[in-house]
Amino acid sequence: MCSTAITAQSNWKADLAHSRIRFNIAHLMISEVSGHFSEFDVQAVANEEFSEPEFVVEIKPRSIDTNNEKRDAHLRSDDFFHVEIYPSITFKSISFEKTGKKTFKLRGDLTMHGTTKSVILEGRLNGIITDAKSEKLTARLKLTGTLVRRDFGIGSKSFTIGDEVDISINLEMEQQ
Repeated sequence: MCSTAITAQSNWKADLAHSRIRFNIAHLMISEVSGHFSEFDVQAVANEEFSEPEFVVEIKPRSIDTNNEKRDAHLRSDDFFHVEIYPSITFKSISFEKTGKKTFKLRGDLTMHGTTKSVILEGRLNGIITDAKSEKLTARLKLTGTLVRRDFGIGSKSFTIGDEVDISINLEMEQQ
């Protein structure tokens, strides 16, 4: 007799008060500029062990914050994100590969500035608990990766910043 365990899938949503999407990019090839996006939504479908999650992410580039309003306004302009024409950055995962007990690779389609490219993010599941306050299952994850901004037509005329952008996403996901 053969038995198969079926693990129910459920929806998970990022707790925005405890999640952050950050980036770093070289400036003048001797320093780095850091920033984050304050408006985003991250949803996933996964089981209670948060194994093989499927993610959908939407980021509002108008919410970019590098701690310099003049630079942020320039980044929102048609020289970079052109937020009037491209109001969203989206990511949809297409595959999941477990690489260790708590680590994984997540491949997905990233659409930014009207261009879609496949990207790979390295992931780590830091743990799952039942939150004492909300009484919901809560998963803590970190995703990291590097993308090439020119691949997406971002700042193609700028030579004062590097091509590679390091991404770091800290997520606290609540089961819905």
